[in-house]
Order: sequence, then structure tokens, then C-alpha cells
Amino acid sequence: MKGKLIIILLSLTFLSCTEKNTARIIQNIEVQEFIIDSTSIRSLIAIDENNVVFAGSDGTVGNFNLEKGLTKLTIKYQDSILPHFRSLASNGSTHFALSISNPALLYKINGKNYNMVYQEHHEKVFYDSMHFFENGKDGIAVGDPTDNCPSIIMTNDGGNSWNKIPCSQLPKFEEGEAFFAASNTNIKIIGDTVWIASGGKKARILKSTDKGKTWEVYNTPIVQGNGPQGIYSIDFYDKNNGIIIGGDYSKPNDNCKNKAITKDGGKTWTIIADNINPNYKSCVQYIPKGNGKEIIAVGKTGISYATDAGLTWKHLANKDFYAIQFVNSTTAWLTGNNKIGLLKIK
Repeated sequence: MKGKLIIILLSLTFLSCTEKNTARIIQNIEVQEFIIDSTSIRSLIAIDENNVVFAGSDGTVGNFNLEKGLTKLTIKYQDSILPHFRSLASNGSTHFALSISNPALLYKINGKNYNMVYQEHHEKVFYDSMHFFENGKDGIAVGDPTDNCPSIIMTNDGGNSWNKIPCSQLPKFEEGEAFFAASNTNIKIIGDTVWIASGGKKARILKSTDKGKTWEVYNTPIVQGNGPQGIYSIDFYDKNNGIIIGGDYSKPNDNCKNKAITKDGGKTWTIIADNINPNYKSCVQYIPKGNGKEIIAVGKTGISYATDAGLTWKHLANKDFYAIQFVNSTTAWLTGNNKIGLLKIK
């Protein structure tokens, strides 16, 4: 009896592991496109299957509802300047939009009301991405260097006030190393840990396990060396398993050294699908409940999908989008130039 019990337990363990590592075979996707006139949209918050919030290039912060349509707010600085938003974040109850270029303008938004909570004037200022930690009180935004370190601003009061971290507390950047404001996804947060991906002269990972108090920096094998090369997007399925993607924006059809995975929390990275599609992508995301196997990447070169943690990929559609964010394992919202999209996995 004891021997039979051991055999049964081993069989159940094997079946459990087999089920855990099984990914779906996606045969088809459906993408609905909705025109949003005169704005480039690179950041979004997917609320549910019917609602998405986004920020755009003409001072627009909008909400799109499948039944009610588009509602948008146009933010103006000094009554005439329309901020170019590429970063959008939520503390759980309030939205925040951050502009690129000089001056950097960060707004707290409640419905149709908004107020500025941070601004920065510098000829080199350029913020790329912004996110909140899970507690909704701590938040982080990252930007290109104005000195010899990355620009990082943080909040500890839910976004009411923001402060820039001095270079003495941050890793040094090489001349020509910066970030990309491609999809608001060069930051990833899990618990108290935050990862940030760079590009240009160097393509590296900045990691903090204490909400930005201390930092480690890790090299990656992603293509790097000049302005448009490097990491455009990063995602982690858990604290150990992650993926980075990008390439060379000026050569979007290249697929050499433009994607890599880690199994040790970002310390070391291994190139995957080298010289095989997908080529340049601006956003990569793990699909919820996909056991770290199911991944979708989007960009101006289309939509691609992997079922084996990124080792091999299938081209799903020629639709060009900048960013994607999932609501659940079958539904995601997308953003693009003059449009948003709703993706359904069949």
C-alpha cells in the first residue's frame, strides 16, 4: 500500500508540473481600433474590459468607454502650452500625467479638475515613465540625465509632492545613456522592488529592492552603443523571471540582440530568439495567469506572441501600436498614433 501511495503522489506531482507549464495555443486575436484624433498615445491604464484611461501628446488625458465613448480633458500650461504626455500612473484613486521635454510638468487629476504637483526646468530634462508602488503612497518617475546620473523623482504621500533624488544617491550614467519614452514600460514594480531599463550608449538594468533608497546596476547583452539602440520595455512575471525588449528604432526590421530574459531577478540576462522575429518592439507584457510562458510584444512592426517564455514567437497581426496593458488573460487595451485598441484573445 505504501509503495502504491508513493506512485500515486509522484504521478500527481508530475501532472501538476505538466499543467503548470502548459501554455495556450492562440489561434487568433481580434483587435478593435478607435480613432482618437490628433494625438499620439503612449501611456494607458486599463481599468476593465469596457474602460481605459490614456494620456496623449496634445495635453489630452482621456477615458474611453465602450458604451459611452470618449471623454477627455485638455490640460494647458500657462494657458497656451499643451504638454506632451507619455507617462500616466494611478495611486488607486487618482491619476497622474507627466510630460516630456522642458519644462517637465506633473499633474494630479481628479475628474475634470487638475493641479500641478511638480515641475522642473532644465534644457536636458526629459521624463520617460512613471508608476506607483502597490501601497499607492510611494511613486517613482524616471527621466534622462540632466547631470551624470538618471533623473529620478519620487513621492511618499500618494503623489501630492515629489522630490528629485540627488546624483550622490544614484548610479552614474555614461554620456549617451538614457531612457526611452516609448510606452511607459521601462519601469516595472513588484512589491518593494523596482527595475528600470536604459538604452543608448548602454543598455542596463537599474534595480532597487527598497523603493529607491539603494540601487544596483546590471549589464545586459541587448544591442547598444548609440542613440536609438537599447531596451525599450521591461516586464517581470515574478521577482525572478523577467523579459526585456527593444532593438534599434531607426532599423525596426532588425532582430539581432533585441530581446533577453532573466531567471535571477535581473542580475544576468540571456539573449533569446536572436536574429529571429520579433524585430523592434516598444512594449512587452506577460499575460496574466500565463505561468510566465505567455508573452505579447507590440510595436510599429506589429503584434507578436510567445508561449515558451519568449524562446520562440508567432506573428499575430500587422497592427501598429506603442503599448499594451492586460485586464485579464483574454483582454487588453492598446495605444497608438491617433488611436487606441481593444485586443481579444480567441
